[in-house]
Amino acid sequence: MKFTQYYLDCLSHASYLIADETTRRAVVVDPKRDIQEYLDDAAAEGLHIDYVIETHFHADFLSGHLELAQATGAEIIYGSAASPQYPIRRVTDGERLALGPTDGSGVVLEFRETPGHTPESISVVVWEHGDDPEPFGVLTGDTLFIGDVGRPDLLSSVGVSADELARKLYVSVHDKLLSLPDSTKVFPAHGAGSACGKSLSTETVSTIGEQRRTNYALQPMPVEEFVAAVTEGQSAAPAYFGYNAGLNKQARDLLDIAPPAPLDLDQVLAEQAAGAVVIDTRPAADFAAGHLAGSVNVGLDGRFAEYVGTVVPPHTPIVLVSDPGTEHEAKLRLGRIGFDTVVGVLREGPAAFVARPDVVGHAPRLPVAQLDERRASTEVQIVDVRNHAEAALGTIPGALRIPLAELRDRAGELDLDRPIVVYCAGGYRSSIAASLLRSLGAADVSDLIGGFGAWLTATRALA
Repeated sequence: MKFTQYYLDCLSHASYLIADETTRRAVVVDPKRDIQEYLDDAAAEGLHIDYVIETHFHADFLSGHLELAQATGAEIIYGSAASPQYPIRRVTDGERLALGPTDGSGVVLEFRETPGHTPESISVVVWEHGDDPEPFGVLTGDTLFIGDVGRPDLLSSVGVSADELARKLYVSVHDKLLSLPDSTKVFPAHGAGSACGKSLSTETVSTIGEQRRTNYALQPMPVEEFVAAVTEGQSAAPAYFGYNAGLNKQARDLLDIAPPAPLDLDQVLAEQAAGAVVIDTRPAADFAAGHLAGSVNVGLDGRFAEYVGTVVPPHTPIVLVSDPGTEHEAKLRLGRIGFDTVVGVLREGPAAFVARPDVVGHAPRLPVAQLDERRASTEVQIVDVRNHAEAALGTIPGALRIPLAELRDRAGELDLDRPIVVYCAGGYRSSIAASLLRSLGAADVSDLIGGFGAWLTATRALA
């Protein structure tokens, strides 16, 4: 058996290629939208990708099932409860698919229906040989993570309650996954940083036995206690999640891998005036020193696509301002979440507006030492844009809690004519939030350098 895990750090996303080395037949599970890596590896090993398996309709990224089907002729597989707008093969609970010889002596995949994160979720049990006494592993999608289980609250807006899905998740975990031998390896679809759960580990592989011992959600408890444990404390979901979940059901356009079109400064200003959002992908310190007025700073060095999808509505035209040579990466990463509306990139990057001070803005960044001074001298509004679980561990006194994912919709709770100081955990999200508020018309917005961590360190030093 050939078994490869691919891990995409910027989306905390794991996908898999599994093949039988006798027949050379392969499957890809939960693929990212840019599929060349799978195609290259399959070609290098002389494999043919016969199937694409989706464990569920993903919300945090746009999956590459249509791209792979187009490139290889692969059949797309979902669980029996899935009803997308394109042809699929539905599999039922307990059904087996032999990648190896027809006698079952080679690699065999067994499908288990594991609803809870979503109604159509499945897990895939992998047998290196169909007659082995124990399986090699199980691909759990977003049903079971390392250290957590999938959140059941993402479909509340479409009429499926978190309570209903959490109860199904309880059955899926206990009856379908914990019934596997303790030696069975666990391969989830996501790791730490993903908003699909709240306590995901940085590890990308575990075992059923280890999870049985250490995962808080798998400890013996009645269903009511389980429901409470897995629904409370979830972070605000990025705004694009519902958009991606819908797109993953549709027969949508394939990924455009062409580099973004170069635009001169006047063209960028015209696009901005017509409603495009200008996304500056440089680090916060570079953005603060000078940027195109009205632009939003989402650094390419962080979880770029996720946070663009958090603060920019789907279908919005986007113009990139990037350090030369990084613009193609920025467009690709936006394509991974289905944001295919990149109009172009500012030709020559930031150098294009150096000689135009009339279109340049600056972003004040406030050191922790000046925060109390600012609070004493002005009627400043302090905004904590961390998630609720983070803020529950401590916050700056008097701060208004508005998670970044809610800031655009809740900006009306702030007086945009009064000074605002924004902070997060370390400074990345606060630069996004401050620039977003400026783009919405706020007159005086600073972000706290070093965020809550720096404030807490300084406070303890004075104690």
